[in-house]
Amino acid sequence: MARKKFPIGIQTFERIIKDGYAYVDKTSLVYKLVSEGKAYFLSRPRRFGKSLLISTLEAYFLGKKELFKGLAIDELETEWEEHPVFRIDFNAANFDSVEVLTNKLNLFLVEWECLYGQRKEEVSLSDRFAGIIKRACKKTGKQVVVLVDEYDKPLLQTIMNEKLGDQFRDILKAFYGVLKSSDEYLKFVLLTGVTKFSKISIFSDLNQLQDISMSRYYDSLCGITDDELKKYFQEDIQLLADKENVTCAKMLEILRLRYDGYHFSNNLLGVYNPFSILNVFYNLELRDYWFQTGTPTFLMELLKQSHYDITDLEGVRMDANDISNYRAEVDSPIPVIYQTGYLTIKGYNERRGNYTLGYPNAEVKNGFLKFIAPSYIPPITKNAFCIDGFMNDIEDGNVENFMTRFKAMIAAMDYTLFDKELKEKYFQTIFYLVFSLVGAIVHTEVHTSNGSIDAVIECDDFIYIFEFKLDKSVKDALAQIEEKNYADRYLTDPRQIVKIGANFNSTTHQLDEWKTIINQ
Repeated sequence: MARKKFPIGIQTFERIIKDGYAYVDKTSLVYKLVSEGKAYFLSRPRRFGKSLLISTLEAYFLGKKELFKGLAIDELETEWEEHPVFRIDFNAANFDSVEVLTNKLNLFLVEWECLYGQRKEEVSLSDRFAGIIKRACKKTGKQVVVLVDEYDKPLLQTIMNEKLGDQFRDILKAFYGVLKSSDEYLKFVLLTGVTKFSKISIFSDLNQLQDISMSRYYDSLCGITDDELKKYFQEDIQLLADKENVTCAKMLEILRLRYDGYHFSNNLLGVYNPFSILNVFYNLELRDYWFQTGTPTFLMELLKQSHYDITDLEGVRMDANDISNYRAEVDSPIPVIYQTGYLTIKGYNERRGNYTLGYPNAEVKNGFLKFIAPSYIPPITKNAFCIDGFMNDIEDGNVENFMTRFKAMIAAMDYTLFDKELKEKYFQTIFYLVFSLVGAIVHTEVHTSNGSIDAVIECDDFIYIFEFKLDKSVKDALAQIEEKNYADRYLTDPRQIVKIGANFNSTTHQLDEWKTIINQ
């Protein structure tokens, strides 16, 4: 029996259907979208199926009924009217100048003017766009559909270039503003992107767009739910389970931990990243696929400038209004980290009106930490830092070995990376990164009734409690662990507790001393 075909990198609905690729039927939500509203905005991280959604809507509004045979919408839609569809796609361009953006918009306009004509009085991009919409409606007798894919890509590529970003916003504000003034000629409008629009100046006049990015009714519009995974990919789950020599139930658990966990509303419905899960089934390999497609360079620049404490990302709280903030402020990078998919909603406090955020899953956490690690620690090589040996030492309780490895890794670091004002926290961040990267369960700033533990590492047989000092004594560090009874929260845990006091020397930039107390 031939395996199903997986649409890796294919974002055209018509091709997926005609060529028999696997398709998760979202058309009941598509029908709900088009029948209950007119103008929408949807934000989702990259590789989440936004382009496929745009393509599906394009096929629907072009009246291609035959493509939807057997799908949910086939029983819901009765009219199948054809409308003029104007699709704007910003995916395939590098927007590094005003000329690139205006040329891209001009290409779209020239294509549509060939179909619906133009007037010499229409000179500006916005005037030409408005004229095209009006003429298309009058020529066909049908209202126009406008679909914009990755509307914010030009803005994201200039996020660290304020001058160029302002120029782009002025151009796009005038261009998209046409959608407000042309309302009578429009049947449907959808703009998709990574970032929210609510505080972007280009949308200040485009208030008819309904933001469904955090709507519980559309939280699964892009992505794959657990029920859909089991419905459409049961055979593939079984094949993967057989290959890994585990039960089907165990494989589902593995997939959930690694690829599920995105939440796009207060409903907290879990959604899998479709790009990752399709690659898993195609390759029959459990790997980190999402990060292989690249990470936005602007995000790295933002994190470098912000000096944000990355150990606080797990469990960070954010006001409901701020989570949709577009502005990438140096002192508040969290909204952009959330919008780009590296954090997701973990909980919502209705009384306080804030969200708790965290990493969606193991793939994202591991990939994100590997992505930012080079900014803090030297390249991990076999000679300088053996990952397997590090993890073996942690699991075996060999404190001297893994602390010696950690010391060697610190010694290999570039001294210029040390910020005089942030040294103590910097060492703690390095510790968190290193032990997270080797696969350990790491907690930082663990709160107790008497204080806050600097770091805790958990494994099958041991719990390691760390207290770090800067230019002080390890005796003071161990005394603090004992006096504040940091181990009390783990008294009922059967694992062996190991207390470690460590001191960093700010002059030599070295981990110069550590001592251990083992609770038998």
